[in-house]
Amino acid sequence: MTQPSAWRPTRRRLTDTLLAALAPVVVCGLALAGLTSWVGTGNAGSPARIAVPKGRVYLPYGDSTETAAFFDVANTGGAEDRLVEVTSSAAGGQITLSRHRMTGGGAATRAGVASAAVPAGRGLSMSPGGLAVTFGAEGDWREGDLVPFTLYFERAGAVRTSAVVVRPTS
Repeated sequence: MTQPSAWRPTRRRLTDTLLAALAPVVVCGLALAGLTSWVGTGNAGSPARIAVPKGRVYLPYGDSTETAAFFDVANTGGAEDRLVEVTSSAAGGQITLSRHRMTGGGAATRAGVASAAVPAGRGLSMSPGGLAVTFGAEGDWREGDLVPFTLYFERAGAVRTSAVVVRPTS
């Protein structure tokens, strides 16, 4: 016995409605599985975890007191952070977070930056051709001396560290 032809459009509409309702349910299930896996690995909601091992600071050259310090900042947490300020009791005057760029002919330019991103799960590496901490040195430094610094992060707060004095060619 065959079904009356009036049932076919109704059955078709019912099937289409169920398929349309099933798609969002499947997508939500996949999203929930992904979030569960992310939470299970310990990354969900974990704050920035900042570590700053010893950095290096260039020995000022000649009569100049201008110098630069460089740090490798590690962020093992699950959230990005930002380096917003650097202080040191061994600095004379203002300490500036700056970005150095090489221009044609071997010249370089320096521009101050307000802050620097420290990506989650990675970090930030300062270098003479990139991000640096620039300031005027105070005192009579020698190669191998340790200079105290405090790096301030938007979320992690203050992190104390030191930088070893090195010759710019090291």
